[in-house]
Amino acid sequence: MNALEEQKRYYRERAAEYDDWWFRRGRYDEGADANARWFADAAEVERALDEFGARGDVLELACGTGQWTRHVARTAQRLVAVDAAPEVLELNRARVGDDRIEYVEADLFEWQPPHAAFDACVFGFWLSHVPEDLFDGFWSRVRAALRPGGRVFLVDSARVRETRGELQVRTLADGREFTIVKRYFEPDELAQQLRSLGWDADLQLTANGSFLYGTVKF
Repeated sequence: MNALEEQKRYYRERAAEYDDWWFRRGRYDEGADANARWFADAAEVERALDEFGARGDVLELACGTGQWTRHVARTAQRLVAVDAAPEVLELNRARVGDDRIEYVEADLFEWQPPHAAFDACVFGFWLSHVPEDLFDGFWSRVRAALRPGGRVFLVDSARVRETRGELQVRTLADGREFTIVKRYFEPDELAQQLRSLGWDADLQLTANGSFLYGTVKF
């Protein structure tokens, strides 16, 4: 099984425990002080997403369990939410509870969004799972999906330690291990890479360094 197939399987199997990571529960609880910094950074990104104002026709890629979908749904007139894992789509529906959302189960490395159909695109903790050799192609598909003046909002993990390569071993609560793609970006490094593809990126780290986030446009 290659890393991308294993990655897909990992997120299907992890669906039921994904929110434990986000809410710092169980094995992800790092103590009161560390948790407070995490939640403060999460609130910073949520405010930035609200300020971004994903209005009109919006595409959310790798929508997951709905942590970001619930914010986007408040401003979007139409929202298409895509993920490869049916398990997380089910959790997303239950969390957001909005019949206006069109859910699409699809592999993002194969799915072709409709051309020039969206005013904005949002993805959280997805870009780090795109291998380097598929990076340019992914951004080409995003551009093709957006109308003139379209914008992107992204959030992802910040680099917390020195890493090598683009593969990482992840362990589920039951001890099973999966090898997935996980890359880390510095804001300036990612902005420069996107500029080489014709995008203008305004990216930054959260105050406590938990996340990288910002807007991208062309």
